[in-house]
Amino acid sequence: MKTLLKTVAMAAALASAAITASAQSDDDISFVWISHGPDSDSWFNVIKNAIRVADQQMGTSTEYRNPPTGDLADMARIVQQSAAAGVDGIIVTIADYDVLEGPIKDAVASGIPVVTVNSGTVEQSKQLGALLHVGQPEYEAGFGAGERAKKEAGVTSFLCVNHYISNPASVERCRGFADAIGVDLGSQMIDSGMDPSEIENKVEAFLTSNPDTGAILTLGPNSAAPTVKAVKDMGLDGAIYFGTFDLSPEISAAIKEGVINFAIDQQPFLQGAMPVIILANYVRYGVAPANSIFTGPGFVTKDNIDMVESLAGEFR
Repeated sequence: MKTLLKTVAMAAALASAAITASAQSDDDISFVWISHGPDSDSWFNVIKNAIRVADQQMGTSTEYRNPPTGDLADMARIVQQSAAAGVDGIIVTIADYDVLEGPIKDAVASGIPVVTVNSGTVEQSKQLGALLHVGQPEYEAGFGAGERAKKEAGVTSFLCVNHYISNPASVERCRGFADAIGVDLGSQMIDSGMDPSEIENKVEAFLTSNPDTGAILTLGPNSAAPTVKAVKDMGLDGAIYFGTFDLSPEISAAIKEGVINFAIDQQPFLQGAMPVIILANYVRYGVAPANSIFTGPGFVTKDNIDMVESLAGEFR
């Protein structure tokens, strides 16, 4: 009898939840997708496109917001403002756990479901109380890049061109590469900034001072394109092992030319779209995946560049 009563009670609860979810599905559902990327970072264009596609598919409305200059304190304020506005869900990168911990936990405590994305770890996402994390494990991606460089070219030294050093996740990429080739991460990582001319000059200065550098690792289009120019100007194209994160038309061209050996594709389209899809189903039906979702790393090389280059900057 007790079992029967429990079953009836559970069925009633599920029916009530279904009625509530059905009512919610008739309302406008609004989310905010908050990134750490400054306005100058073109990598997030794929994210923005993915958000538009997901909104069309799910019948939702998602606003993309970011700190114009990449200031993380400004990003924290955007999280606070979004929570205060009472949106139906927040999607946010964990660019710096210490800076964002308070605002994200406050949003969760107020009853707003949160999905973390891109930067950060699954463990940090759990600590913040998020539903799950969608992204690429950055240390592991950097480690995989280092393993590839060591296996293919016997690399034992490298230059990591970090154009966003204030984001701890970017440092983890460099650290993973260093660990994989068996060296300490120290002066091999430079704070390049985001100005293309400054990046080019700093790369040329480092390679001039360290002529035995075995490889270069750039962390995205902002640092990759100026570094490609520096390598070409120094006559090192094809002579120094070169890996990068992410894709862009410039990176695709450099792979085809043999200047860049590989690009790590973390599939930003999935990072933009999946959180919207997940939150839409959670808000409407109370369902969500049980585990976090890894979107990378995947390696793009000369062998498969033709398949993905036409989609770079929009879907890849």
